[in-house]
Amino acid sequence: MEVREQIREIKQELRRLMNGATSASMREKGLAYKVNFGVELPRLKQLAASYEKNHQLAGELWKEDIRESKILAALLQPTETFYPEIADIWVDDIRTMEIAELTVMNLFQHLDYAPQLSFQWISSEAEFRQVCGFLLIARLLTRKGDIDERSENEFLDQALTAFLSGSYNVRTSVLRALMKYATYSEEHAFRLCRKTESLKDSTSEQGKALYEWVRNLVSE
Repeated sequence: MEVREQIREIKQELRRLMNGATSASMREKGLAYKVNFGVELPRLKQLAASYEKNHQLAGELWKEDIRESKILAALLQPTETFYPEIADIWVDDIRTMEIAELTVMNLFQHLDYAPQLSFQWISSEAEFRQVCGFLLIARLLTRKGDIDERSENEFLDQALTAFLSGSYNVRTSVLRALMKYATYSEEHAFRLCRKTESLKDSTSEQGKALYEWVRNLVSE
């Protein structure tokens, strides 16, 4: 079956599975999409499982400004043909935390070059590059646990800078990564405490919030 026919077939199935109540609820929670059928994630995974992974199909789905199409694209994209330059194009097309989280989970974390990609993105000034970078680090820490000293120092420096100056979405993703880092070992928790010690007397709201969050985390 040609890709064009597969796209037509997928759209028909999305319309059949459409859940207006879920779509409306997402809008009320601030998840604004140009088109949102409100299809639940388990159903999207079932739909993706009925197709073989296909680079061209995933690329065409990603171009669609439809929530479900982007989720399916990440599920159907083969990692071996997803080159760094394509990853940069995709991440710059992300506009919501839901798509960021799902694309990191279903695709980005499985790339051979995921560690390098994560550090490239957290050093960016673009909001969702930072978001995906920190979410990706959180995923990699969950899978691998430890981190080498050089990368650790860069991660902690970038995390603090991003939290103090970034958007709400960036701060949320930073905390996700820091939690995975700190809960890996007592040594990691101690290093994070030392790194944030200077924020104890911070005059910024974000600085005080991060200091208290770290102290509460390590005392649990």
